[in-house]
Amino acid sequence: MSHCKTTNPPLGLRREGATAYLGVGTTKFDEMVGDVRMPQTRCVDNCKIWDRNELEGTFEALPRKKPENTFRGMMWDEW
Repeated sequence: MSHCKTTNPPLGLRREGATAYLGVGTTKFDEMVGDVRMPQTRCVDNCKIWDRNELEGTFEALPRKKPENTFRGMMWDEW
């Protein structure tokens, strides 16, 4: 009988974990939470926790920047 140990990422992330998960700094993350580009926290007693799935959903909804540069007169999507 084999004993496989699986590890799943936590569903809830504290601030430092949430910022690392998204790849942004804490100052930018706080700004994004403040202007509602990122979800609000869930509260467990006095602990603020972000739902990983909500973070993913709001991150995926962020706008993409269109390329402004051209390569030899061609737009990036044509290249």
